[in-house]
Amino acid sequence: MNYQKLNSLGIEIPSILMPKMTDLSKWSVIACDQYTQDRDYWEKAKAFTRGEPSTLNMIFPEVFLSDDDPCCSNSVASGIADIHSTMKRYLQDGVFREPLKGFMYIERDTPYQKKRRGLVAAIDLEKYDWHPDVRPLIRCTEGTVPERLPPRCNIRRGAPIEFPHVLLLIDDEKNSLLPALGENIKNKTPCYSTQLMMNSGSVTGWFIDDEKNISLIEKTLDDLCQRSVNRYDKTAAMNPFLFAVGDGNHSLAAAKEIWEEYKAKNKEQRAENGEEGAYLSHPCRYALVEIENIYDPAILFEPIHRVVFDIGFDETVSLLSVLPDFSCRVAESAEKLSQECAKPFAGNRLGIISEGRYALIETSASGISTACLQPLLDSFAGDNPQLIDYIHDEKELFRLADSLAESKTERKVTGIILPPVLKSGLFETVARTGPLPRKSFSMGHSCEKRFYLEGRRLF
Repeated sequence: MNYQKLNSLGIEIPSILMPKMTDLSKWSVIACDQYTQDRDYWEKAKAFTRGEPSTLNMIFPEVFLSDDDPCCSNSVASGIADIHSTMKRYLQDGVFREPLKGFMYIERDTPYQKKRRGLVAAIDLEKYDWHPDVRPLIRCTEGTVPERLPPRCNIRRGAPIEFPHVLLLIDDEKNSLLPALGENIKNKTPCYSTQLMMNSGSVTGWFIDDEKNISLIEKTLDDLCQRSVNRYDKTAAMNPFLFAVGDGNHSLAAAKEIWEEYKAKNKEQRAENGEEGAYLSHPCRYALVEIENIYDPAILFEPIHRVVFDIGFDETVSLLSVLPDFSCRVAESAEKLSQECAKPFAGNRLGIISEGRYALIETSASGISTACLQPLLDSFAGDNPQLIDYIHDEKELFRLADSLAESKTERKVTGIILPPVLKSGLFETVARTGPLPRKSFSMGHSCEKRFYLEGRRLF
């Protein structure tokens, strides 16, 4: 079968690495950018996987990214060296099966939703760009912070294997691809089926390498691509928009940066050796991702709340008071505050939790709440972006804000609740205006994030 059409759609059929072990509950670990204020989660994950091959040994949980944190047993540099060493050792020790060239159709059950469908594939980084002023086939949905890329680049640079937590969205309104693949493939024995640690549900994967299903993938994606030309931004008829990065924006941006580095390093050398263009087929040109449909009913968009350090209740209210038609009123309890933030409103509602006090902020600023909020927080943080953290679950936000308020430390902290996020119109908005402010939405709760499972060789 000729795969030129798939390649033109930014898709490369990957050679997928899977471990030989049959119990994958200790192998598969949640995305590294989750539970960034919950060391206990990651310590429990370490204890659960201790002594067993696990993707936990090949990732760097972001909770441990601070060099000078006394809770870190190793520096970031030595931690990355350990990751690369573990990858090489796993390859040498026969932890993996022979690679499977094809796609992986998966179904995920979470504590909140059933049968969330996805397709693991490789995408061409030549058809992706994270910079806000470009309109490639594969586009980021949120602003990328260049300062957050170096640790991710250092992990990928020289890593022999990649494990994805990037989720790409397609705008498949008729839900014509993933359910059809599921129906076609269910008569086959799954490649794997496993429970996910820390009560995060389960996932099952079926391998796809037959012409019928690959043709279905190709045709459906081609139809969506052709439709996109006039569906969103009619002034950009030459810029089809097929994939939106729903999760893992910074990880994919890091993969792009490493590919650009590789190209620059090898272009001149290969040309001198008479191999001009050969380097363009190197595996690091591609990145493994999971493709999901934005219209999948099992995908719920959730706001990503904020925790801001070194600022108290009164200072936060003052900071936000510049918002248009600003108003502030006291809330009786956390529950009341949560309920008020969730109610439909013409502008935006934000909840403030600080120093044991609760308040509801209202503003006429319309659109996604991060558009009016994030610039104010960035202005406060200045050259210290670490003063802002991003929390995916409202309950976790309340727990964190309350625990910090009750602690003996004199450091002030404020939690900010954001209102619900609607997923309708995401493609249109990104097509018209480019990426949203960073951390504008989350695809589900923290425990619903992608778990590392499938891998792919890079070098």
